[in-house]
Amino acid sequence: MPSLLDPRRRTAIYVLASFAAGVLLTVGLLRHGPDPLTARPAPVTAAPVPAASAPTGASSAPAVAASAAPDAADASGVELDASAWPDDAPTPEQVFSAQPEAVRKAIGQLAPRTRGKPNVYAIAFGGDGSEDVFRNEAEYVDALMSSRFDSPGHTLVLENNPATLSTHPLASWTNLEAALDGLAKVMDPREDVLLVYVATHGGNDHSLLVDMDPIPLDQLDPDGLAEILGKHTFRWKVVVVNACYSGGFVPKLRGTGTLVLTSARSDRTSFGCGADSDITYFGRAWLVDGLNATPDFVDAFGKARTEIAAWEAKESLEASEPQIDVGAGIENKLAAWRKTAKIGPVVPFKAAR
Repeated sequence: MPSLLDPRRRTAIYVLASFAAGVLLTVGLLRHGPDPLTARPAPVTAAPVPAASAPTGASSAPAVAASAAPDAADASGVELDASAWPDDAPTPEQVFSAQPEAVRKAIGQLAPRTRGKPNVYAIAFGGDGSEDVFRNEAEYVDALMSSRFDSPGHTLVLENNPATLSTHPLASWTNLEAALDGLAKVMDPREDVLLVYVATHGGNDHSLLVDMDPIPLDQLDPDGLAEILGKHTFRWKVVVVNACYSGGFVPKLRGTGTLVLTSARSDRTSFGCGADSDITYFGRAWLVDGLNATPDFVDAFGKARTEIAAWEAKESLEASEPQIDVGAGIENKLAAWRKTAKIGPVVPFKAAR
């Protein structure tokens, strides 16, 4: 049976979903009067899970505010603490229609590469619009690139969040493809390094939740993400997937010139997401603590894995066991980048407000 992620079916799905949404909105206006674009469906609820206290120490982990993330393809029985569509935001249709121009504008604001040395450009993808934690991490990647790694204007932030509908393109399959197309024209795909950081909920089928309800968005899985990246000729890549069960992405993403990092084993959950969290365990450990201690992505991962294991042991949580796969040549390329990079001071983490 063909996958819903098959590109041949995605256009048809968008058309059918948009047509159905239009019919329902028209009926709602005729029958009930109030503007249906300002309302969201009631979330499916589940039994609440007590929050665990954060570990103590010089660098404490984010509190565990929820249980394991839902299966992204089937969120039945999971409470999504989504905010209502903002009253002062464009309508869902307006946001959806504006995406091609939003991506073009974001690409146009990228800074040119510095000649004569390897550059790093990044795409930060915050997939779930119902929790600020993923927005926080996507925007913190931009802060690190701009200040810590002295590369302002080298990051495209794609995120789903009610507060940024007019300021950042949506995190979607289509926008990710368009962002990579744009980066390929700004970067030197043979010499520069592409960093892709994805943060969202993950399912035990290794699918990723991509959601900005009620806009219909395609979900991502290992085949889909590998397909998107495989359409482009970036020789050097660092791909980070921060989600439950994200180790399932390693077999599809690994390869020569590619460093793959995931926040969990293929059969394990990771921790720190939830409506009450500012940052995930992996985001805190690798982005904030690891990369502020060292610009070496691999060393930072080793520090993060040790730190996460300590937090999980303290909270009596089943170990997430973050995964790493180092493709041939990528460590040497990253070392060459570090040799010429102007590494800046520590960048404190600040949650978006």
